[in-house]
Amino acid sequence: MSLRTDALCIWQAGVEAVRAERLMEEVVRVSGTNLEIAGETFTLGKVGRLAVVGAGKAGAGMAVGLEQTLGDIFPPDRRTGWINVPADCLRPTRWIHLHAGRPAGVNAPTPEGVAGTRQILRLVESLHADDLCIVLMSGGGSALLTAPATGITLEDKQTVTRLLSERGASIEELNCVRRELSEVKGGGLLRSCRAGTVIVLIISDVIGDPLETIASGPTVPNPTTPADALAVLRRYVPDRPSLPSSVWSLLESKQAAGPSQRCPADGAAGQERRPQLVRHHVIANNRTACEAAAREGRRRGYQVRAIRAEERGIAREVGVALAEQCLSWRATSSSWPEPICLITGGEPVVHLAETDQPRRGGRNQELVLAAVERLWEDGAHGISILSGGTDGEDGPTDAAGAVLDSPLLRLARERGLDPAGYLARNDSYTFFEAVGGLVKTGPTHTNVMDVRVALVAPRDGTG
Repeated sequence: MSLRTDALCIWQAGVEAVRAERLMEEVVRVSGTNLEIAGETFTLGKVGRLAVVGAGKAGAGMAVGLEQTLGDIFPPDRRTGWINVPADCLRPTRWIHLHAGRPAGVNAPTPEGVAGTRQILRLVESLHADDLCIVLMSGGGSALLTAPATGITLEDKQTVTRLLSERGASIEELNCVRRELSEVKGGGLLRSCRAGTVIVLIISDVIGDPLETIASGPTVPNPTTPADALAVLRRYVPDRPSLPSSVWSLLESKQAAGPSQRCPADGAAGQERRPQLVRHHVIANNRTACEAAAREGRRRGYQVRAIRAEERGIAREVGVALAEQCLSWRATSSSWPEPICLITGGEPVVHLAETDQPRRGGRNQELVLAAVERLWEDGAHGISILSGGTDGEDGPTDAAGAVLDSPLLRLARERGLDPAGYLARNDSYTFFEAVGGLVKTGPTHTNVMDVRVALVAPRDGTG
C-alpha cells in the first residue's frame, strides 16, 4: 500500500467530478427542437440570439463543454460569447471568445480584466427581448469581472483587495467591499443585460453557495450596503490613510445618498428591466468534490470515517487538527483491519507573518506544513495528509497544494529542514519543493475550493 499514491488518486477523483466539461454535458441537452438547461426548456424557434458571457477559472472548461453540447443548433449569426479567464486557462474554442483577464497566479483585478468586462457589458446591453443569455460563473470571477465604479481607479481597487486579503478578511467581507466599488458586481451585470431570459450556471467556490458572494454576485441583488462596506474597512484598516481617499469618499457619499438601486431576484424581473426570466443554478460545489473523493476512497478499500465539506478556519490550525486526528486513529489501529480515510474541504485562511525574508506558499501548502510540524516528533508512519486547491492553484505558486507521508518527514530530517522555521515565515513552498511534496496539476478548469485527504493505515500497513 502506498498511502501517498492513494491520497493523490482520491484527491484527483474529487477534482474529476467537478470538471467543467463534464458538468456542462450533464446540465445542458439538446432534444429535437428544444434546448434544456438545468431543467429549463426552451423552444429553439422562439429564441433569437444566444449570448454566452461569464468569468472564472472554470470558464474555459464550461465554454468548451457548452459548445460541444450545443453543436450548431444556433448558426453563427445567432450566437456570440465572451468569457474572462486566467491567462493559463486559455484553450481553443469555436465561437465563445476566451479573454485573458489576468496573468496566471495573480488573483487580483487587472487592466486586461477591466477591458474584458467592458466588452461583456457592451455585449449584454446589445441584446433584445427574444434573446437568451447564458452566464457561466465560477471561482475567481470576482478578480476577473472588474469594472471600477465612477471615481475609483483600478489601482484603488487593487490596493483595497490586497490590503483586506493580507489582513485576514473573509471572502464575504472582501466581496461586500468590492460590490460597492464596482459597476458590474452586486447585480451590475444583470442591470446592464437586455436579454429576455438570463440563465446563470454556477460552479461554486464559496461555503454555502451564497449567490451574492460567488464572483461578488453580478446577477443578484446586493444584500449589503455602503455602511456594511465601511464597517469592514474600519475593522481591517483602522489606519485610514492606508487606503486611497477616493475609496472612503465613494462609500461615504453612497451611504449618505441612501439605498442604491437593486437588481431583480430570480423570477419575474420587473417592468423596469428587460429580462423577464432570471434563473440561477449551482451545478457543483465543494461537497460534490468531497463526496466523489470519498467514493474513490471506498473503492480503494478505505473505511471513510467522515466527510466534512465547506469548512472554515485558519490553515495551520486545520493542519494541526488533521494531524492529531490521524495520530489518534493510529494509536488504536490494532483494533481495525481496514485503512481509514477522512475527507474534508473548504477554504481556510492564512495569517501572514511580518518578514522581509523571501517566501512562497499558499493555504494548502501551509496547512500540510503545519501537519508536518505537529508530526515531527511522533513521526508519520502509516499516515498521509494531502491538501490541494481544486483549481490547480495555491496562492501565487505553480502548485495546487502539498502532501506529506513518512518518507517525506524522513527526507526533511536528513536534509536538516526545520518545518517550524518555514511555517513561521509562511514559506511552505520552499520546504516542500526541497523534499518533493508539492502537488502540481496545472490549471484544472474548475474551482470548488480545496479538498483534503487524510489516510491512516492499520499497524501492519505501510506508509
